[in-house]
Amino acid sequence: MDQVETGGTEGVTRAGNRLRWRIWLKRTLLAAMAVGLLGVAFIAWANLAAVQASRGILYDDVNLVPPTKVGLVFGTTDRAQERENLYFRYRIDAAEKLWKAGKIQVILVSGDNSEKYYNEPEKMRRALVERGIPKNKIVCDYAGLRTLDSVVRAKEIFGLTEVVMISQRFHNERAVYLAQANGMKVTGFNAQDVVSSGGFKTKVREVGARVKMWLDVNILGTRPRHLGDKEQLPE
Repeated sequence: MDQVETGGTEGVTRAGNRLRWRIWLKRTLLAAMAVGLLGVAFIAWANLAAVQASRGILYDDVNLVPPTKVGLVFGTTDRAQERENLYFRYRIDAAEKLWKAGKIQVILVSGDNSEKYYNEPEKMRRALVERGIPKNKIVCDYAGLRTLDSVVRAKEIFGLTEVVMISQRFHNERAVYLAQANGMKVTGFNAQDVVSSGGFKTKVREVGARVKMWLDVNILGTRPRHLGDKEQLPE
């Protein structure tokens, strides 16, 4: 009789443990789902913020771009994996169109020059000169290590509060958000986009870049890696 009662108690205990385990597992899964949904919502919010900030001020038609003294071209390398980088070519095309349409008077090329043999601004300047743009109307920002750096330096180093952003639309959207967060009045001229597997990967990376954008502005207060002395643009 005692053995039967003991066995029954152990059975109840095991059943109770299984029930508690199931409840704990269910709550854990629900919590994980809630965190996941919040994460997705935050990613969507950060990406939508860039779209909303740039609504109505990005142009695909050069004739619609409001005249502004300076156009800011965001840097990238001219070659990627031993092939021509179309992002580079199309940004140079866009800057050339603005210049020849009389929409801008000075071009600021901003990019990465953090390594001895890697110089995005110089490559952009050479490409623009080859298109017939006077060298003395092109200014290089050698410390545009990322979009945030290029935007903030345009204001704090080169004294710009108004500028035309020149890049692909997805990039211009993020740049506009950063510029507005820093009190700048900007528009953007969209360079031709790149349709390829590489272009798709760039769009995927852009999702994360916009999350970083939002955090940099609203939480982290991120500043450019390098500032330095102010520089004067040509008249």
